[in-house]
Amino acid sequence: MTGRNTEYGLSPEARSWLAMLASRPESPSPEPDDIEAWRAVVAAGSVPEYADAIALATTGAVDTGVAVAVDAVELADTRVHVGTPEGLAPDDRRVLLSIHGGAFVLGGGAATRAATRFVAGAYGVTVWSVDYRMPPDHPYPAALDDCLDAYRTLLKSHDPASIAISGLSAGGNLTAALLLRLQEERLPMPCAAVLNSPSVDLTLSGDTIVTNGSDDPGGLLNNVRLYAGDHDLMDPCLSPLFGRIGADWPPTILFSGTSDYLLSDTVRMHRKLLAAGVRAQLHVFEGAPHGMFAGTAPEDRLLVAQARQFLEAAWKGGATA
Repeated sequence: MTGRNTEYGLSPEARSWLAMLASRPESPSPEPDDIEAWRAVVAAGSVPEYADAIALATTGAVDTGVAVAVDAVELADTRVHVGTPEGLAPDDRRVLLSIHGGAFVLGGGAATRAATRFVAGAYGVTVWSVDYRMPPDHPYPAALDDCLDAYRTLLKSHDPASIAISGLSAGGNLTAALLLRLQEERLPMPCAAVLNSPSVDLTLSGDTIVTNGSDDPGGLLNNVRLYAGDHDLMDPCLSPLFGRIGADWPPTILFSGTSDYLLSDTVRMHRKLLAAGVRAQLHVFEGAPHGMFAGTAPEDRLLVAQARQFLEAAWKGGATA
């Protein structure tokens, strides 16, 4: 990720982030059956002292410095953090359901709460951040069930035309899987979706899993097997790329980078949406790895600006490809 072609045209902040990634030692994922090791991973991804950094890395948001009031809604099995940015008009009913990433095991607890602040400040609307249950104690379909519960709860007080959904990586998987569940259960669709480097093929068959990742995707497979358990990885609610895209699928904007190991997932999902007649945009950033630059670079702010423009058009009823 530090070659001349990758660095050309990148901001100094982006180049600095890539240099950090290149120097960081590899940290292999535990084996799927090592439950205590996975519990330690989950705990490390939820500690308050690292909450801000984890929140930015698992949502694709940026720190705008906007003050945000954060409350909580208790659901049957989890909690949703509700963020309201300072200065939001009392009659502004727009809401963004934000589903954090983190390979299905990171970004919970304090990080989800911190994510609520950053996402609400960046998008200027009320944000519901789902602190969904995670493996090893709560494998699939717990996280997806929690996201569905949050959406159903939103529908009790909001017109679906006022709701948008966003997710990064594993959060992108859950966002797309949630839309498939909404289709299956004939629930009203949101007005728009943001899929930021979505993990939509848990069979790991995408070309860039290897070309932009490793010759041995075993670490990724450990995360997948931990989350999926014994379920068929071709199940569309695990791998939304293999699902049926209905005519009511909302306008969708997708993001990735040329160095992202999930570029293939993102590109293939974009092609699938277009083939189904969905209004969809794809934006690929030069040199960007998975998750962009964790909110540290101007490129991250550009991504947020483009996503926000897309969502604002959708909330006005005018999202176009």
